[in-house]
Amino acid sequence: MSMIRDLRAAVRPTLRRGGRSPYAHDAPGVDTTATSAVVDCAVYRDGRRESRHMTPAEALRALRSGEQQGPQGGPGGGAFVWIGLHEPTEREFSGIAREFGLHPLAVEDAVHAHQRPKLERYDDSLFTVFKTIHYVEHAELTDSSEVVETGEVMCFTGRDYIITVRHGGQGSLRTLRHRLEDDPELLAKGPSAVLHAIADQVVDGYLAVADAVQDDIDEVEIQVFSESAGKGRRGRDAGRIYQLKREVLEFKRAVSPLLRPMQLLSERPMRLVDPDIQKYFRDVADHLTRVNEQVLSFDDLLNSILQANLAQATVAQNEDMRKITSWAAIFAVPTMIAGIYGMNFEYMPELQWRYGYPAVMAVIAGICYAIHRGFKRNGWL
Repeated sequence: MSMIRDLRAAVRPTLRRGGRSPYAHDAPGVDTTATSAVVDCAVYRDGRRESRHMTPAEALRALRSGEQQGPQGGPGGGAFVWIGLHEPTEREFSGIAREFGLHPLAVEDAVHAHQRPKLERYDDSLFTVFKTIHYVEHAELTDSSEVVETGEVMCFTGRDYIITVRHGGQGSLRTLRHRLEDDPELLAKGPSAVLHAIADQVVDGYLAVADAVQDDIDEVEIQVFSESAGKGRRGRDAGRIYQLKREVLEFKRAVSPLLRPMQLLSERPMRLVDPDIQKYFRDVADHLTRVNEQVLSFDDLLNSILQANLAQATVAQNEDMRKITSWAAIFAVPTMIAGIYGMNFEYMPELQWRYGYPAVMAVIAGICYAIHRGFKRNGWL
């Protein structure tokens, strides 16, 4: 993120001062203000990067001129360009979108983000949306703790290009790009190899987050069913369980909608996906199915824990009410007797008796003791 901020800080002041943009020598129709969102851009031929420093305009000219275009073309053959962008504005993305002929609806989704995971097929491109998930470390889970952060990675995949648009502060593709560049044989398969690598990284991130969330759920479960959990803690446990359910729901919204796109990429032949790469998508789909089952089980388990916590709270309230009722019954005896003898009638039994007061007190104490013992024996006190 700091590198991206530095890049934008270096480019945008120049544009505001009217300086010449790196896109100034661009092909016609490309917006000359579109490089501030570009994280990296390169042309790859036979799996090898042709240049360490290249603008999208230079990459486009290289592809169009045919100087770096492979003889085979299509998925898995020839050269292709990989452009990576981070949170581009509509103006920043419009020039690239026009040059590559991206569909306006897909461009709108890529700029405004907050999309469900999906796969859309257009005439000569695929538009794929992935939700990235990042686990937020915390010393203690509270009823306001943020457990997962979400971002988005959107991919435009064509015959000789792949454009990745990333939203959010995590899910960087820089390490992935370097790893692919170290494997020219895989990268030579073309843009579909990059698409698979992104899908694989996203789903691997789901697996790691699922393990961390499982630890949080186990911790909450132990504390809920712990004998040392006091009445004051039960309210906090309910809040933490509910917060964890909300975070798991966010996790579920990222995982479940992606099942269908991964199934299509792994099973249905597509013109823009290399057949050899399609086999690798099956492994990603299997991992995604496993994560989805975990997330569904998390939701069910949290429902059970929440119900158990509410049942414990209900039982505790019943115990409190029984204690209150027991003590009220005990104090009702002296209240009744004192109320009777407080009526101030002239002719009442034992009013003139010398031992009347101690006798009444002894009767009150005896009855209260008998009632207390009965409640104690029945478990009410």
